[in-house]
Amino acid sequence: MAVVPKTKDTRQKKRINRKYTIDCAAAGGKIVDVAAFEKYLHDMIKVDGKAGNLGTSVTVSRDKNKVFVVSTVAFQKRYLKYLTKKFLKKKMVRDFLRVIATSKNAYELRFFGAADPTEL
Repeated sequence: MAVVPKTKDTRQKKRINRKYTIDCAAAGGKIVDVAAFEKYLHDMIKVDGKAGNLGTSVTVSRDKNKVFVVSTVAFQKRYLKYLTKKFLKKKMVRDFLRVIATSKNAYELRFFGAADPTEL
C-alpha cells in the first residue's frame, strides 16, 4: 500500500466585494451625528479579531446622511446592525430609533411607530 502525497490546491480564492449602506436620513441630522457614527464604525469594526484594524480590507465612508461600508473579506450585515444599535444605545437614542433592513445590502434608521418614512 503506497502513500499518496497530497496535492496543493491551485484554485484561487474568490474575492468578496460587499458594499453595505446605512441610511440615517429618516432619523434626521439633529438626532444622529453621521460623522461620529462613521468614526465609531471605523474604530469598532473588528478584522482578524482586532478592533480598528481595518487596513485595506474594510473601508468606511459617508456621504451626507449615509454611511458606506465596503468589505473585501467575509463580513456579515448583521454585525453592522449590532454596531449600529450599540452606537444608538451609547448616544441614548435607542429608545426612539430602530434599525430596519430596506434591501439586501442596506439598513435604515427609523423612528418607532412611523409606518411611512415620508410622514416625518
